[in-house]
Amino acid sequence: MLELAHREWALLMATVRAHVVLPEELAREIDALVGPRGRSAFLVQTAERELKRRALREFLRSKEPAWTDANHPEIAAMGSAAWVHQLRREKSDRQRQLDERMGLNDAG
Repeated sequence: MLELAHREWALLMATVRAHVVLPEELAREIDALVGPRGRSAFLVQTAERELKRRALREFLRSKEPAWTDANHPEIAAMGSAAWVHQLRREKSDRQRQLDERMGLNDAG
């Protein structure tokens, strides 16, 4: 499985050869999980995951808003409370339609 992933990223991405020194025990543990031919793919996936984790942590620490009114004009135009109310009403309308199809009454 990891060897297939290795082939996929090797074909899709420009790569660079890098000499990485690992402690023997760590290399043995990685090889036990993915085999020696899956080591590069494992290290790439682990590094990508760590970079995403650090970027997310940095974003969460920032003061920048997650989104702005310009990103969501449908909410900004009516206000967030009205938008949520409309969203809830739409869901209940859908639930009513499903209930009707199943022959259930409105008692609930």
